[in-house]
Amino acid sequence: MSALLTKIDEKNIATITLNRPLIHNAIDDQQIHELMNALRDLEQKPQVRAVLLTAAGPSFCAGADLQWMKRMAAASQDDNLRDAEQLAGMLRRLNIFPRPTVALVQGSAFGGGVGLLAACDIAIASEGATFSLSEVKLGLIPAVISPYVIAAMGARAARRYFLTGERFSAEEALRLGLIHETVPGDHLLRAGDRVIAALLEGGPRAHVEVKRLIFDVTGKPIEPAVIDETTRRIAAIRASPEGREGVTAFLDKRKPNWVK
Repeated sequence: MSALLTKIDEKNIATITLNRPLIHNAIDDQQIHELMNALRDLEQKPQVRAVLLTAAGPSFCAGADLQWMKRMAAASQDDNLRDAEQLAGMLRRLNIFPRPTVALVQGSAFGGGVGLLAACDIAIASEGATFSLSEVKLGLIPAVISPYVIAAMGARAARRYFLTGERFSAEEALRLGLIHETVPGDHLLRAGDRVIAALLEGGPRAHVEVKRLIFDVTGKPIEPAVIDETTRRIAAIRASPEGREGVTAFLDKRKPNWVK
């Protein structure tokens, strides 16, 4: 059985499925390598409009695989550094993937599983999902996932949950901004379809540019350099073929050519 499943449907939506349900989709170095390759491959397919990150079985991801943890506990610091760099590279590629990414979360999302969903643009969870950043209970820290988790839930919440390792509910994750929406468990795939339908109404190039815009503007003071750059970007996209098509379609009261 493959630890990772990837498919592209007739709407050019790619689905990546974590497929180790017997161990609650705990991840290891091999699966991280496979995720990196899958993302790299999908990035090279311009027809792909969005990526759904899902998981087989009752849980999204229970964090690190125990056997992987055991191997790394016995490894040298240099080996641990190389191992951590592989995880960091995969999360970065997921975070900056040029098209929209959507995580559908059921059951438990612990440790690295929280990092995966935080690196996605949109995260929807079942109402019964539970979350935990329990690394300190093992004498460890959530170092590699921290940039994405803190960006999603904020430093104040991280100061509690990174330190205590407490489990918290989907309702709390929603309140903190770690996820965007909760739905009944049997509505999770339906919610994903609804979000994908909304995404498909947007221009493919606009999605690429708006993700880049968010990364480039976030945290910067509103000063002349930022103002000049954002005015340049809107001018460029207005004059682009996709921008012209979108505005023309709106004025003509028809769907733009990217909406099938």
